Amino acid sequence: MSSRPELQAPPEIFYDDVEARKYTSSSRIAEIQTKLSERALELLALPDDGVPRLLLDIGCGSGLSGETITENGHQWIGFDISESMLNVALQNEVEGDLLLGDMGQGLGLRPGVIDGAISISAVQWLCNADKSSHEPRLRLKAFFGSLYRCLARGARAVLQVYPENLAQRELILSYAMRSGFAGGVVVDYPHSTKKRKEYLVLTCGPPSLSSVVPSGKGEDGESCSDDESSGNEENQTVCISDRHRPQKKQKVNKKGKGREWVLRKKDQMRRKGNVVPPDTKYTARKRKARF
Repeated sequence: MSSRPELQAPPEIFYDDVEARKYTSSSRIAEIQTKLSERALELLALPDDGVPRLLLDIGCGSGLSGETITENGHQWIGFDISESMLNVALQNEVEGDLLLGDMGQGLGLRPGVIDGAISISAVQWLCNADKSSHEPRLRLKAFFGSLYRCLARGARAVLQVYPENLAQRELILSYAMRSGFAGGVVVDYPHSTKKRKEYLVLTCGPPSLSSVVPSGKGEDGESCSDDESSGNEENQTVCISDRHRPQKKQKVNKKGKGREWVLRKKDQMRRKGNVVPPDTKYTARKRKARF
């Protein structure tokens, strides 16, 4: 069984030139991507007045979901971290404008200019610590904060995600709520292992009638409640990433680092040839809180 892509490598490395072309040329992936995009647009609930809207496709990749947006008569901006994926999109001459960037550092768009946003299988990548400087919680905060600012008042964002467990889903949703969004999670086909899909349906602004979370689809195509689907899931601890670098734990005495420890460290530095200040009666003495 193949491992989840987000656990193998960072997206800008995993989706290189070879993987980008392989992903885009797969008819199976294109079919899945189209269905997910159509469902995301349905949950976006845009007014059916024939007026084109400006939508944001977060993690647009090679533009497969963007083509669905174009077919529905809307304009779009694609945002992705993989240059190889965006190059394929350019070669395919997609209709949308493309931006290369890391959503974990914020989207960098003007406030209130986007009429709606969708994302297909991208947001869960923020739960990985790909670099020593990456803190997943800070990256989620930066992403949802910038997404909230760029959306027009009352606009929706529909983010299809593959959380690793229930707690990771709650982590993502909690940072969306902290940024000011109203909404929740819609689960399609909750009792199916293969067909189960989760969507974060978020509304920019305080809770209102427009921010009511729609129901998910069941096996018979009818709506079903998410309460039944999430009741049997284990409340596991949040798994930030299997690729997270383990941190070394430093042993510290309850009393802290005393004079003997400091003198021993200074001797070690001297033996290495480093210039070390001489030992005095003030060595390792605690400073007062204030003069």
